[in-house]
Amino acid sequence: MGKKKETITIYDVAREAGVSMATVSRVVNGNPNVKPATRKKVLNVIQQLGYRPNAVARGLASKKTTTVGVVIPDISNAFYAELTRGIEDIATMYHYNIILSNSDLQKEKELKLIETLLEKQVDGLLFLGGELTEAHREILSATHVPVVLAASRDEKKEMSYVTIDQIQAAKEATSVLIHEGNKHVALIGGPLTDSVTGYPRYLGYKEALQDMDVPFVEELVRLGDYRYRSGYEAMKELLEKQPQITAVFAASDEMAVGAIHAALDLGRKVPEDLSVIGFENIPLASQVRPLLSTVGVPMYDIGAVAMRLLTKYMNDEPVETGQVYLQYNIMLRESTRLKEWEEEK
Repeated sequence: MGKKKETITIYDVAREAGVSMATVSRVVNGNPNVKPATRKKVLNVIQQLGYRPNAVARGLASKKTTTVGVVIPDISNAFYAELTRGIEDIATMYHYNIILSNSDLQKEKELKLIETLLEKQVDGLLFLGGELTEAHREILSATHVPVVLAASRDEKKEMSYVTIDQIQAAKEATSVLIHEGNKHVALIGGPLTDSVTGYPRYLGYKEALQDMDVPFVEELVRLGDYRYRSGYEAMKELLEKQPQITAVFAASDEMAVGAIHAALDLGRKVPEDLSVIGFENIPLASQVRPLLSTVGVPMYDIGAVAMRLLTKYMNDEPVETGQVYLQYNIMLRESTRLKEWEEEK
């Protein structure tokens, strides 16, 4: 194992360059009050010695660490991966670094990660996708650090958030299937205990049925975990026990693709025998055949807008509203028979 190198300090740079530590500090921080020749000499020494300014010490001095903590439910989920890209791009634009923490959809781990990030003196915190419980509120309300929710919402409107209207989006997706003439429309949903996406998308499904005078049948509802395998198993069970169904709204694209594959394996044609629409428009939706109709969620934009909103709070900039809803769109492809939704509404 290689020998650990000694840490190069600002004192070492000052001694080697023959200047004061104050001069080195001014060079590192971009202060213009340094002679060009001196600046060049100091920068050369910094490069030769491999000096890296101590971000923690600088943060203590300025009371800012230029870091933002991000708590994400599932980094392997393509939805959150794209959302994080939006966060990172805006963070880079405004010269912030992000500390990304994966909670694995576990509440206790989420709470611990939030505590840890706050202990690291982050300047702001982004909380992605998880449910905002009273335990979360207790921790977040006790800190002076600005917090913004992304792809989530606060029903009490005490905290800022950026998201879409989950209920209305699910309602429109289901309406597409009803407008095709389907009378037996199934739902493969997320957990109803999930107040962020699972339950709102279930409500949207029910509202669409009610508005279009289509009976709600509990037996046509199956719940999964948003992943491919649960969609496959739910569709297989639905077709075996409820063979009359001709359309399915799945609360995620992964479950929708699983549903399509199960239908094909059981001899159903998509969309001739069975229409399927998903939710989110992750890259997988345009990689499968038939191409998946879905609700297009602006994943990147949610992350970017949430990060920009957070920078405003961190820099005491004026904010018009802390509750931001972005526009989704219905993307009709090959897995549904209806081709033009805007014209049909």
